[in-house]
Amino acid sequence: MSHNEPIYMDHHAMTPVDPRVLDAMLPYFCERFGNAASTTHGFGHMAASAVKAARESIAEAVGARAGEIVFTSGATESNNLALLGAAASYRDAGKHIVSVVTEHSAVLDPLKQLAKRGYLVSLLPVTAAGSDNAGIVTVDQVAGALRRDTILVTVMAANNEIGTIQPIAAIARLCKEREILFHTDATQAVGRIPVDVGAWDVDMMSFSAHKMYGPKGVGALFVRRRKPFVRLEPLIFGGGHERGFRSGTLNVPGIVGMARALELCREDMEEEAERLGTLRNRLYEGLLSRLDGVHLNGPALDNGRRLPGNLNVNFEGIDGESLLLSTRNLAASSGSACTSAHPEPSHVLRSLGLTDEAARGSIRFGLGRGNTEAQVDYAVEAIADAVRRLRKMSSLPVLRPGA
Repeated sequence: MSHNEPIYMDHHAMTPVDPRVLDAMLPYFCERFGNAASTTHGFGHMAASAVKAARESIAEAVGARAGEIVFTSGATESNNLALLGAAASYRDAGKHIVSVVTEHSAVLDPLKQLAKRGYLVSLLPVTAAGSDNAGIVTVDQVAGALRRDTILVTVMAANNEIGTIQPIAAIARLCKEREILFHTDATQAVGRIPVDVGAWDVDMMSFSAHKMYGPKGVGALFVRRRKPFVRLEPLIFGGGHERGFRSGTLNVPGIVGMARALELCREDMEEEAERLGTLRNRLYEGLLSRLDGVHLNGPALDNGRRLPGNLNVNFEGIDGESLLLSTRNLAASSGSACTSAHPEPSHVLRSLGLTDEAARGSIRFGLGRGNTEAQVDYAVEAIADAVRRLRKMSSLPVLRPGA
């Protein structure tokens, strides 16, 4: 492999649009460009028909009914609509909400807003580092946090940094028994592992196209319409689109692309998961064989509690940002893409009990559709060389002024 060939291993942040997805989208930019809400002519009917087909396809893929899929601009908006919308609709029943410390900022930040509005938010801890189940929140923990005035529980299906797959079905079952709404941010799960809102029995679920080889700027929120019928107050007004939940002209090319992307993910999901798990293990074992002081962050690699393409490791004595800058041909990350502009250590890793230094010395790898054994082997050597070089530099004596 050429030393100058860039390698992308940051698929938790963004996935490239699959060419087959782009092919499905292209006609809806110029040829079939109508507004799906324009019902008086063929251009509008054509767009509306495409949206209807995409909605049905996406609903079938996640075990929902077509009328339960609300299109949004992405999972961040979906999370905001679910949390803020439900809190407002059910505020007369109570103002207590339960979540987890390792949630994405697209959940934690709306919860902070609700706290400012008088809601009480309980954030549960997770199993600490050193356990095969690191990052997991248990059903018993959730049960212990519930109160008579609890109106909503929200738990991420799969973590974006350490790949933790939470016991969503069991938690949702508990909430159903207590008649409490349950929401899950499934942004990292949909398209990567089997997801079924019926089997899971969740009331709301957020997901996005750009994590599954679809376009940026389009996502969806599943909102249950029976047992119970979930009520939400909208965040955006102006036209009453999407059953009044989300006004605004529909992104027809994006919606078509999202449906096609999810369809392709489902076709190869089992084989791709096995392939990525094998590549992920090869990457980890390669690093362990070449370097000392390498530690796994998050759950074990082989217990079914981790996304198959996820690897998060700490390199002792190394700053993660410096390591990434030393391997410019390799795209990985030192934390969530949405918080990379902030200098604070990852809140997810600190929630596992890691020190700030250990959190800053950690790298997240997200393997995906385009990655190969050759790329993994190159990455192992590039990282090992960079770590050795950085450790050697840090051990050199420093001459201070006047010495």
